[in-house]
Amino acid sequence: MKKFTIMLNSPEDAQEFVNAASRCDYDIDLESGAVAIDAKSLLGVITMGTKRIMRVVCHEADPTFIQTVNKFAVSAY
Repeated sequence: MKKFTIMLNSPEDAQEFVNAASRCDYDIDLESGAVAIDAKSLLGVITMGTKRIMRVVCHEADPTFIQTVNKFAVSAY
C-alpha cells in the first residue's frame, strides 16, 4: 500500500487525476479528514473539492500511476 498527499487546483486537475486512477485495475481511495471516496469517481473527487490537501491511498504501488499524478503531490508518506 502506498500513501501520499496531493492538491488538485482545478476541475481539469481533478479530471486528469481521475483518468489516471481509472486506468488502474486496483482500488485507489482519496481521503480528506474522516471522508474517503473512490478516486475513480469524477463526481466524488470534484465534490471533495479543489485547493485542499487530500491523501491518496493506493492498494497496490503502480509506478505508472504514481509518476502520472506525481505533479499533484505535496508530500509523501
